[in-house]
Amino acid sequence: AKTVLFFGAIRPYKGLEDLVAAFEQLIVSDSTYRLVIAGSPKKESRQYADEIARRIQQNLPIASTLTRMEFIPDDEMEMYFKAADVLVLPYKDIFQSGVLFLAYSYGLPVIATDVGSLREAILEGETGYVCPPNDGAALVETIQRYFSSNLFKDLGQRRPAIREYAFRTHSW
Repeated sequence: AKTVLFFGAIRPYKGLEDLVAAFEQLIVSDSTYRLVIAGSPKKESRQYADEIARRIQQNLPIASTLTRMEFIPDDEMEMYFKAADVLVLPYKDIFQSGVLFLAYSYGLPVIATDVGSLREAILEGETGYVCPPNDGAALVETIQRYFSSNLFKDLGQRRPAIREYAFRTHSW
């Protein structure tokens, strides 16, 4: 499977609906994609999360998704990051993301939209890829590009380098 992870608080500015829409397109041409959503909606975002859950239930094969919209305890986070092939941050607006650096600490590449300082934290083709925000076609293309890249093909060997990059550039 090609496992795509969305991890963290579920809020409208994080663009999860864009990832779900992209995933609807991806799964049509390749049934080996898997989408994992793990994180808790804030109280004010409950309706937003419910709409996403409904869309997933209506439009995606049940075997292609794992949705856990609740708080993920620290002792369970590792399994999500180690099971995934890439973390996707389809944010619409943000300054920076702690989840990106958490992914790097597990050696997990990141696909993120070009908002805030996310571009500065990603080495294109080495630690992940960047695409325009609010552009579903670009998100689909970037996910497909990642899964056909050497970064994905050599992921087992690349994870230590990603961890080292995170430690070297962002450690205290």
